[in-house]
Amino acid sequence: MNEYILLMHQDAPDTQTADDPERWGQYLTRLRSTGQFDGGSAIGPGERVCKGQPGQAVTGGPSGFLRVRADSLQAAKQQFLAGNPVYEAGGTVEVRELPRS
Repeated sequence: MNEYILLMHQDAPDTQTADDPERWGQYLTRLRSTGQFDGGSAIGPGERVCKGQPGQAVTGGPSGFLRVRADSLQAAKQQFLAGNPVYEAGGTVEVRELPRS
């Protein structure tokens, strides 16, 4: 089984749905019931840094992440996108494999 990270962005046109605590509670309960959910968190503000250059405020980008396990990228999308409040609100959710090193 492979590990994946779902990165939720703050670009949903329907912010009320994307940020609804009740929807998130229901979605996370469903993820936990699969036995393939390994946690996640909101992502707070930060700074982009590059050696030799001043830091820059982070704009856009991910606002939260979830770690899950699935047999393939296609399976991860099928199992974990439905019901995700950001996805359901028309926002971007990146699904990325976490390769084993």
